[in-house]
Amino acid sequence: MTTVTGVSREGRGRAWGSVPEELSARVPAEQRGPGRERDSVRLLVSRGTEVSHHAFVELPRLLKAGDLLVVNTSATLAAAVDGRIGRARVVVHFSTRGDDGRWAVELREPDGRGTTRARAGGPAGTELSLPGDGRLVLEEPLAPPGRRLWWGRVAGVDVLGLLRGHGRPIRYAYTDRDQPLSVYQTVFALPSDDGAGSAEMPSAARPFTARLVAELVSRGVQFAPVVLHTGVASAEAHEPPYPERYEVPEVSARLINAARAGGGRIVAVGTTAVRAVESAAGEDGLVRAAKGWTGLVVTPERGVRAVDGLLTGLHEPEASHLLMLEAVAGGAAVDRGYAEALRRRYLWHEFGDVHLLLPGVHPGNGPHSEHC
Repeated sequence: MTTVTGVSREGRGRAWGSVPEELSARVPAEQRGPGRERDSVRLLVSRGTEVSHHAFVELPRLLKAGDLLVVNTSATLAAAVDGRIGRARVVVHFSTRGDDGRWAVELREPDGRGTTRARAGGPAGTELSLPGDGRLVLEEPLAPPGRRLWWGRVAGVDVLGLLRGHGRPIRYAYTDRDQPLSVYQTVFALPSDDGAGSAEMPSAARPFTARLVAELVSRGVQFAPVVLHTGVASAEAHEPPYPERYEVPEVSARLINAARAGGGRIVAVGTTAVRAVESAAGEDGLVRAAKGWTGLVVTPERGVRAVDGLLTGLHEPEASHLLMLEAVAGGAAVDRGYAEALRRRYLWHEFGDVHLLLPGVHPGNGPHSEHC
């Protein structure tokens, strides 16, 4: 069994063993047996260094009236498209659309099993053929010296039309088979006016169902929608997040501030929601309407200003997102939670189980506590 022996607070490396392959969630929860739904996953709860185990459908009992869930409404795009460089087959993952019309893309190699493996991008000037007589020309790395993601310009086709007509959801080798795009949409997903969306699903919200949302509302839990269009997640080890487009609407900013003033906890659903809210939060902890690009990287050193808790999936040991978890809940909570997740054989990745990190005080025992 893999065990956790510690976490580097500086993010230079984590002394975890690798996550066992058999702990990868290969299909969505609702496809694992009769009578199962999206919310048929497990919920690990870390409250300080106290850890408890629940079914996700118990979430309404773990929150209290006045708490507020921040949810990302970005819809998932069918962002993987087949292409060619000469005669060589490649798969293009369309990640992020720039303001100048270019796209940040990742090139992948088909692995013969319906998924892909990593491939170096570039060099500049490389031209790819796309369906419908489209052409993609690579121009420069997104963040030198990295060569995984490149800015490229597409000619001959509209990219969003290309994705609708020829794209499919991005899929990695730990999954069993292709799934329809609907499987990768959360209950909160809304189409944007300009057709933008996320290259990969904001997956922390996937277990929510309409029935569960209704129960939360009936118990006095509020929701505040934000938008952050996520890019591809196949990052290199310890690669920090790159800039992404986000929006925190005025009404959501007001809801968050009012909930905090009333003693409610602000729980972000997913690391994307944390990034959006914290990008709009001032040093005084107040959230103000904001939109544009955010390059914010939330670390323990930076801390969090508006978020009290986080509902998220389970992340690989190399993931920079773990620093965000430490910023929200403290390193001890992350260490203990991941040790328990491995011991109890929780499932990883976008179809897997989820982890709720809360301040070190039991719901109903008073207002916000300090983070551990």
